[in-house]
Amino acid sequence: MFSAARNVLKPATRLVQARPFVAGGARAYQHTLPPLPYAYDALEPYIATEIMTLHHTKHHQAYVNGLNAAEEAYATTDSTAKKISLQNALKFNGGGHINHSLFWKNLSPVSEGGGKLVQGGDLEKALVRDFGSVDAFKTRMNTTTGAIQGSGWGWLGYNPVSKKLEIVTTANQDPLLSHVPIIGIDIWEHAFYLQYLNAIWNVINFEEAEKRFVEALKE
Repeated sequence: MFSAARNVLKPATRLVQARPFVAGGARAYQHTLPPLPYAYDALEPYIATEIMTLHHTKHHQAYVNGLNAAEEAYATTDSTAKKISLQNALKFNGGGHINHSLFWKNLSPVSEGGGKLVQGGDLEKALVRDFGSVDAFKTRMNTTTGAIQGSGWGWLGYNPVSKKLEIVTTANQDPLLSHVPIIGIDIWEHAFYLQYLNAIWNVINFEEAEKRFVEALKE
């Protein structure tokens, strides 16, 4: 269902791991929970160990389970009505899996360079060009993302049409289809506290963001 945006989603979908399985003669995929690239307590004191553990092992795992169930049901039915009824489950759980697979690599412990922008890199230059300064970008990102009602995502995305970095939001677990995702911030209940939006910049993996941006420029 995401095929129309496959070019835009390349940097994000590469992060999603799946293995094929055959059900009822139709080919589907068994998605798996990707391991974190750091320990659950590695982002302390900015993101608590308990939050990271719950977020990864419970929330993300639930999206993986839901996506596998929806895709298997889709692959094993010949009913058009049934396939249509599964679209919301595919979008919600598929988006949750894509977004969170990107999100974990979006973060990095301070001891491994978390929070440090690549000085003089293409991303820094583009942030200054499109937002005036790096600090101005962070302030605008916090303001836009903090205004999300309920749950959703705040994104720094590269617009392949305008060739600029832009801040956009998506509701619930909707994946970012209009832009190439460079940095994503997950907004859930705890995230409405100001300290979360301020603290997360200390563990943003700007090196990963730089790689995504450079790759996007090549597309």
